[in-house]
Amino acid sequence: MKKKKRKMRITIEEKFLVFVMILCCVGVYAIKTFFEAQISNTKMNIEKIEYRIEKQEKKNESLTMQLNELTSYENVSAVIEDMGLAYNNKNIIVINK
Repeated sequence: MKKKKRKMRITIEEKFLVFVMILCCVGVYAIKTFFEAQISNTKMNIEKIEYRIEKQEKKNESLTMQLNELTSYENVSAVIEDMGLAYNNKNIIVINK
């Protein structure tokens, strides 16, 4: 006796389930790619901001050094002498920061 081979038929519901699974896989991949691009963009923005902060800190440090140099005793006494003023210790007030 020969056995009859049955043909496996795929129903509409099974086709729909396969289609939904493929659609979900593609959707997850697309969402993953989108969020990776957003994260990369955010990291680049953070690096740009950190660079600007570092640049501003260097500029602030340079200006602080210039201020300290200009307010040194030698420079102040030179300006006083140029203006024809006299140095008087009694008029100096020390303020602690």
